[in-house]
Amino acid sequence: MPQRWWQLAALSLAELLALSLWFSASAVLPALQREWQLGAGGSAGLTIAVQLGFIAGTLASALGNLPDVWSPRHLMAGSALLGAGANTALALWVDALAPALALRFVTGVAMAGAYPPAMKIMATWFLEGRGLAIGILVGALTVGSATPWLIRGLTTLPWRQTLFAASALAVLAAIVVVAFVREGPNRFPSARFDPRMALAVFRARGPRLACFGYFGHMWELYAMWAWIGLFLFESARAAETAGYAAMSPSTATFVVIAVGALGCWLGGAASDRWGRTVATIAAMAASGLCAATIGLTFGGPPLLTLAVALVWGITVIADSAQFSTAITELSPAAYVGTALTMQTCVGFALTNVSIWLLLPIVGAIGWRWAFATLAIGPALGVVAMARLRAAPEAARLAGGRR
Repeated sequence: MPQRWWQLAALSLAELLALSLWFSASAVLPALQREWQLGAGGSAGLTIAVQLGFIAGTLASALGNLPDVWSPRHLMAGSALLGAGANTALALWVDALAPALALRFVTGVAMAGAYPPAMKIMATWFLEGRGLAIGILVGALTVGSATPWLIRGLTTLPWRQTLFAASALAVLAAIVVVAFVREGPNRFPSARFDPRMALAVFRARGPRLACFGYFGHMWELYAMWAWIGLFLFESARAAETAGYAAMSPSTATFVVIAVGALGCWLGGAASDRWGRTVATIAAMAASGLCAATIGLTFGGPPLLTLAVALVWGITVIADSAQFSTAITELSPAAYVGTALTMQTCVGFALTNVSIWLLLPIVGAIGWRWAFATLAIGPALGVVAMARLRAAPEAARLAGGRR
């Protein structure tokens, strides 16, 4: 097997293990709601704190050009260890919301060093097939993000031990990076510190439109991931059933999110074959339709709810890697890491709004129509990518396949 595929496997494994920290608190949210008497604000805050930490981390990283000035391997490994430490502290010593929010913020900062640098490393190994490679990497991220729900669904571990298990996986991620991950032969040029480059991704039309498409995608993605588990719990309760096709709601949530790995693979293959804009437009159209309609299944036949959720889980993430791939092809080569980091920084800032708004919307109009508000993002994203497809800069995408 060519070395680049071994590196893809090692880096994807590391990403899967490290990103198990992201939704570890969300997976144990029912227990925390009971033990800490959390309302809607506190429940959302545990997820939003990670997003805010990620934003702060990516902003600092972009302004400092860290993924381009520092070794992305060392940045990724150190960040995984920092996240594991913060999550372990929460598991061992925290009994209230305020310190939990602070530690979740630190976890988010750490994830900023574990995610964008991994995409840059992968790009050094793949010129041809880059869309598929980064798609597989984001697929690993997707499975990793869902892992806490699997731990919760298949074991009887208390919430503290569930968090501790996620921390152990992140430590293993750092070991994998140090022991097996290397940069490839197609390294990007060395960069010098230049804080102005953090905004360069928004100055040129091509990268700017790719970012706008990504922002529409992100409006939907993390709100879906954050609240699909609660939706499945509440829908099963309304239907007076114990779960979905012999799966508990926690296990069903893992499957719905983790199946996105298949979407990432399909999206990457389609993007390399037919073009970045074609793949992203198709995925956003499909996921937006699922967002608009899944609420109609609430409290209905569990298999129908699960079927729509699975399609949504596949399509909601299928395009994610292709926005990042487009940035690696459209941005100045010496500052690809900075451009990727800034793109993700602004995208994750938007996720705070959609995550925070969804529960009040549920309170106002119920689950039947709440998720439909997320369809606004992919609709606008389709417009942005259609404009990019018509722009001359699109000729640089996927070897000329727009």
